[in-house]
Amino acid sequence: MLTDSPCIRNCCLDGEDICLGCFRHIDEIVAWSSYSKQDKHHVAELCQKRRESREAKPEST
Repeated sequence: MLTDSPCIRNCCLDGEDICLGCFRHIDEIVAWSSYSKQDKHHVAELCQKRRESREAKPEST
Protein backbone atom coordinates (compact mmCIF):
# COMPACT_ATOMS: atom_id res chain seq x y z
CA MET A 1 0.00 0.00 0.00
CA LEU A 2 1.29 3.44 -0.92
CA THR A 3 2.40 5.49 2.06
CA ASP A 4 5.07 7.68 0.47
CA SER A 5 4.02 10.95 -1.07
CA PRO A 6 3.16 10.59 -4.76
CA CYS A 7 4.82 13.95 -5.42
CA ILE A 8 7.08 13.90 -8.48
CA ARG A 9 8.39 17.46 -7.96
CA ASN A 10 6.43 18.77 -10.94
CA CYS A 11 4.11 20.99 -8.95
CA CYS A 12 1.68 23.14 -10.90
CA LEU A 13 -1.98 23.53 -10.00
CA ASP A 14 -4.72 23.69 -12.60
CA GLY A 15 -7.87 25.81 -12.30
CA GLU A 16 -9.44 23.22 -9.99
CA ASP A 17 -6.42 23.18 -7.63
CA ILE A 18 -5.29 19.75 -8.87
CA CYS A 19 -1.54 19.26 -9.19
CA LEU A 20 -0.56 18.42 -12.76
CA GLY A 21 2.36 16.34 -11.47
CA CYS A 22 0.77 13.99 -8.94
CA PHE A 23 -2.94 14.77 -9.50
CA ARG A 24 -3.67 15.44 -5.83
CA HIS A 25 -5.97 18.30 -4.85
CA ILE A 26 -4.24 21.06 -2.87
CA ASP A 27 -6.14 19.98 0.26
CA GLU A 28 -4.86 16.42 -0.16
CA ILE A 29 -1.30 17.69 -0.57
CA VAL A 30 -1.50 19.81 2.58
CA ALA A 31 -3.10 17.03 4.66
CA TRP A 32 -1.00 14.13 3.30
CA SER A 33 1.22 13.72 6.37
CA SER A 34 -1.81 13.45 8.67
CA TYR A 35 -3.59 10.79 6.58
CA SER A 36 -3.79 7.17 7.64
CA LYS A 37 -2.42 4.49 5.31
CA GLN A 38 -6.00 3.78 4.23
CA ASP A 39 -6.61 7.48 3.46
CA LYS A 40 -3.37 7.66 1.45
CA HIS A 41 -4.37 4.60 -0.54
CA HIS A 42 -7.77 6.17 -1.27
CA VAL A 43 -6.17 9.43 -2.40
CA ALA A 44 -3.76 7.48 -4.63
CA GLU A 45 -6.76 5.81 -6.29
CA LEU A 46 -8.39 9.21 -6.82
CA CYS A 47 -5.16 10.52 -8.35
CA GLN A 48 -5.06 7.62 -10.80
CA LYS A 49 -8.65 8.32 -11.86
CA ARG A 50 -7.86 12.02 -12.28
CA ARG A 51 -4.78 11.20 -14.38
CA GLU A 52 -6.79 8.84 -16.61
CA SER A 53 -9.55 11.42 -16.98
CA ARG A 54 -7.04 14.14 -17.93
CA GLU A 55 -5.34 11.88 -20.47
CA ALA A 56 -8.69 10.98 -22.05
CA LYS A 57 -9.59 14.63 -22.68
CA PRO A 58 -8.54 16.13 -26.00
CA GLU A 59 -6.19 19.06 -25.58
CA SER A 60 -7.57 22.52 -26.31
CA THR A 61 -5.67 24.59 -28.85
